[in-house]
Formats: sequence, C-alpha cells, structure tokens
Amino acid sequence: MQDTPTLALTFLEGCQAQVDTELERLLSDSPAPSLRLQEAMSYSLLGGGKRIRPALCLAAAQAMGQDAGKALVPACAVEAIHAYSLVHDDLPAMDDDDLRRGRATVHIAFDEATAILAGDALQTCAFGWLAEAPGLSDATRLRMVSELARASGQAGMVGGQAIDLASVGKSLTIDALETMHRHKTGALIEASVRLGAMTADPASADQLERLTDYARALGLAFQVQDDLLDIEGDTEIIGKPQGSDLARDKPTYPALLGIDGARAHLTTLLHRALGQLDGFGADADPLRAIANYIVVRSH
Repeated sequence: MQDTPTLALTFLEGCQAQVDTELERLLSDSPAPSLRLQEAMSYSLLGGGKRIRPALCLAAAQAMGQDAGKALVPACAVEAIHAYSLVHDDLPAMDDDDLRRGRATVHIAFDEATAILAGDALQTCAFGWLAEAPGLSDATRLRMVSELARASGQAGMVGGQAIDLASVGKSLTIDALETMHRHKTGALIEASVRLGAMTADPASADQLERLTDYARALGLAFQVQDDLLDIEGDTEIIGKPQGSDLARDKPTYPALLGIDGARAHLTTLLHRALGQLDGFGADADPLRAIANYIVVRSH
C-alpha cells in the first residue's frame, strides 16, 4: 500500500479528473435555454473543489468490490447537490459570502436571481442524472434517489442549515452542535458513501452499516477541521474569508471546546471512522486514506 498522504492525493486527483469530465458531459447533454443560467451553473459546478464527496462515493463502491465506474453518475449527482447548497448558502439572505474557492461567489459573479435559479437547476439535475444512472437496476436507482432526497432535504442538509441559521449568536451544547452538523454537513457525506455502497446489489447489511457509521464519524470530523481552518487557515489557501464564522458569531467546535479540545475531538472521530473499516480489506484503503486526509487538509 502507498503511504496514506500519497494514496489520498493520488485517489482524489484521479476522482477529480473523472468527475469533472463527467460533470461537463452531463451539463452539456442537458443545456438550459438561457445561456446566462447555463454559464452560472457551469461556474458553480465546474469552478474547482476537491470533489471529496464524489471520491467517497467511488471509494465506497470499490470497498464493496464493485467497479467504481458504476458509481460515477451517482457521485456526480451528489456533487451537484453540494454545489447547489454552496450557491444558496453564500446568498445575502443566508451566509452572505462574496468569496468561494478563491473566486467571486455566484451571486457576485452574476446576480442574486441567477444564483438562486442556478442552485435550483443543479438540485433538479442531480435527481435527473441519478434516475438515469447507467449500469444499475431500476430498483437500485430508486433507492438511490430516495437516499439522496432524504440526505438533501429537511431531514438532512436543509434541516441542518435551518438549525445553523437559527443558532447564530446562541450558545449550543456539544450534543446540539453535533446534531446540527450531522444534518448540515454529515448527511450528504453519509449519502455519498451509502450511494457508492449501493452499487453492490444486494449490499451486505453489515457492510452497509459499517460504512454508514464510518461516514457519520467522518462527517463530523470534516466539520471540526472546517471550524479549525476558519480560525487558523489562510484566506488564499482555504478559498474563503478566514474568520467568517467567528465574525458572524456562529457556534463552532473551537468556540465550544477550545482549540486543543477541538483537535482532541477530531482525533477521536478519526479513530472512530477508521475503526469501522476493520472488517474490510485493501479495497477500502482509499476510504482510510481520505479519512486521514480530511483531518490534516489545509483547505
């Protein structure tokens, strides 16, 4: 096995190239009648990003002994949901950010109405692509659509964002903070892994449960590291204004646990995630590498 950092970067770079190529194809195959809308969708979806969620989807398929190609369109569907959520999160009525991935946010680069419509369109694209994903049975595609809908909507990401907006300026307990992030950030990470695992039809119930638990711990670890980067990161590297969460008085892990406490919690979550992969062989090495990468990333 390659050393963990090398394996993570090699796998992520390979996934990024695959996913970007497929996203370009999927977008071009279903163009919007409005050129400005199409440009805004492309700007938000193809404007960089580590593609960690798609990579988790592809890695989970591999861990289940499947051809990762079967998970490529589901991986793209997850990324479309993620991209739409970023467009809407950045809007003036939400987090009011003007920088994302080192570039102007969509409502700054275009306009607010176009940004809203681009997010709406990307959301519906995700489910359209997933419903027609090749190489999967109708029953599997239906289960995947249901999974992504649950993770994206009021029971998942959107519900978590609502809690986040209502929590600004308030003091939360650690349990309340983790409930928020299990929905806002974790639900889509969990769905990424579960969609990849679902390419094995039927998927082993025990393996699916272990991968789900891995993803739950990883989703929280991802958020802890994001919170630390908001304090310690460099704007030029993280691609968004450093200290933006602090400026908005948002509840974060460092605010609640302190820097050292947040780092200790991050280590605990990493060990919890990796422990769930003990029953898997070398095919799960990319999942292990991605988990290690997430807790040391600088952006």
